[in-house]
Amino acid sequence: MYKKIEIELAGRTLSIEMGKMAKQANGSVVVSYGGTMVLVTAVTSRKPRDQVDFLPLTVEYQERFYAVGQIPGSFFRREIGRPSEKETLTSRLIDRPIRPLFPEGYNREIQVIATVLSADQENDPDILAMIGASTALTISDIPFNGPIAGLRVGMIDGEYVINPTSSELKKSSMELVVAGTGKALVMVEGGADSVGEEEILSGLFLAHETMQPLLDIQKELQKERGRQKITFISPEADAVLREKVIQLAGSGMEEVIATADKMERSAVYHDLEDRVLQKLEGEEAGFDRHKEASAILHDLKKEMMRKQIVEKKERIGGRAFDEIRQIDTEISLLPKAHGSALFTRGETQALVTATLGSGDDEQLMETLEGISFRQFMLHYNFPPFCVGEARFMRGPSRRDIGHGALAGRAIKAILPDPEDFPYTVRVVSDVMESNGSSSMATVCGGSLALMDAGVPVKQPVSGVAMGLIKEGDEVVILSDILGDEDHLGDMDFKVCGTRDGITAVQMDIKIEGVSREIMSQALEQARRGRLHILEKMAETMQAHRQELPAHAPRIFTITINPEKIKDVIGPGGKVIKGLSSEFNVKIDIDDSGRIKIFASDGEAAQDVVKKIEEIAAEAEVGKVYTGIVQKIVDFGAFVEILPGTDGLVHISELEDRRVNKVTDVLSEGDEVKVKVLAIDERGKIKLSRKAVLKEQEEK
Repeated sequence: MYKKIEIELAGRTLSIEMGKMAKQANGSVVVSYGGTMVLVTAVTSRKPRDQVDFLPLTVEYQERFYAVGQIPGSFFRREIGRPSEKETLTSRLIDRPIRPLFPEGYNREIQVIATVLSADQENDPDILAMIGASTALTISDIPFNGPIAGLRVGMIDGEYVINPTSSELKKSSMELVVAGTGKALVMVEGGADSVGEEEILSGLFLAHETMQPLLDIQKELQKERGRQKITFISPEADAVLREKVIQLAGSGMEEVIATADKMERSAVYHDLEDRVLQKLEGEEAGFDRHKEASAILHDLKKEMMRKQIVEKKERIGGRAFDEIRQIDTEISLLPKAHGSALFTRGETQALVTATLGSGDDEQLMETLEGISFRQFMLHYNFPPFCVGEARFMRGPSRRDIGHGALAGRAIKAILPDPEDFPYTVRVVSDVMESNGSSSMATVCGGSLALMDAGVPVKQPVSGVAMGLIKEGDEVVILSDILGDEDHLGDMDFKVCGTRDGITAVQMDIKIEGVSREIMSQALEQARRGRLHILEKMAETMQAHRQELPAHAPRIFTITINPEKIKDVIGPGGKVIKGLSSEFNVKIDIDDSGRIKIFASDGEAAQDVVKKIEEIAAEAEVGKVYTGIVQKIVDFGAFVEILPGTDGLVHISELEDRRVNKVTDVLSEGDEVKVKVLAIDERGKIKLSRKAVLKEQEEK
């Protein structure tokens, strides 16, 4: 059953092999690209899960450090159980485009596992994992309405680059991960350096065009070696029960849709649900189809909301389609935080803080690409109280990590160059209330919090969530969607950016196709919404503070001769430890001679700078120094003019007369003023006491 297909993609060979590994899975393939290889398996359970009203799909992307010839650095020297951020985000990248492509009502467990077997550190395994997941499902017997394919798009010097390498991405002004079927795009995730809407749009559709051969080879594998699909027919709701539920709901559902406030609308809906179920129980003894009846009521709500929007041109709350909800902002509300902002848009609210730290606060990242340090972090928290729920708190979920990554990508584009602002920056968003796009509230609040902390951002950034409802030829694009509008819609499209362009996008499409014209219209409507939000933010704060808050730490940076590093550190670190302890500061030194002094007290930091400059100072020809005689020899005296730096005062340069013995003039330990006459190529310093005495006489 072995089969291998190869195609050329962006100047490199991509191959898909089936029938080589993991042959007991329902479907398995090995996808290779350059020196990167990923094994992807797809398995479904033999029996369905009863009483589930969701698709029981799990996607796991896992990296193995043997893929780059390394042993993990963890205490246990094995990959830890909890997925890394990269693994979590890649699992989401795979899950999002394939989840809508399973038949409605399929309730057998499905598990997709992607394992990185080899990584050349230039070709990211995530794209191969996405292609492999689709291929494994396509050739398996699992019902799947694919295939899909994925690509990465970059832009270097104004030119699009398909599947840029890690080296190329460092020079790219855009990074988009795009997934699509033969008919349409189904998922987008990425960021850019304030790139225009048209450039983003062209990149998306270039990716869709380029990925078509990847779809063709999956179909070829399915045709030649694929398994017969499991027969599955999506269950239809009982027509009689559906009619009863609709009759019993009556005008009650219209009242639900007409209720603008989220919590009130939820209460009205659940009250209606209880009444409908009670009436069904009264009409039929032993009625036990509560779940089915609730599902029908839910579908009715969705149908009526969509109909109201498309036919009546009315959305929940009566807003215009392109209208943004009321925005309120407040800054500096937390006395001890370096920067803080409370961003409220309608019934969505985020409390966002910015904290400044030193190089010691950077996050150590151990990935297949090697050890790196993260100077900027954004953490997003979605506590249960923000949606009026009581449930276990088990740390950040995949959703939390994904939303944080999106907001972090949007904000990272506006941060100053680390060389100009050497602080470690952490932004934390705690969602206080949610009814639609708390991730976009995080972007807006994060921008304000950074400016409040005095971070010299290039310019403010905001974000807006867009929705789409398509019924036949009728298309409605919604700005700043509510939670219900997100749920009932056909597209979730989040766009972040500055006044100049887009910094981050995320899109999921639930229908077969969206034309370029519709996408262009959505991007333009998002641009107007983004600019409106920026104007509202500017009413509170137009630009970053010119000074850091009084309680914020200070970083001073100086550069010394690398040869002087050993003097600043001292034997066994004695000097630098002493300075750190005496002045209560952190001192970081790199091999280039760049020194960062991190202190909570600016005056203390300035004192340390002065001390280090004295230690690292170098002798200058013509300058007079007060030194200490360290050693006397027959031909002169060695005088330490700077810490660790001494020179020779020849016996002929002691006085303006003949000196028979050096000890007639100087003794070891004497303090003496000397002038630097010359410094030779070997760094030896020639000093003169006679020149100083002569200058004093002339005065």
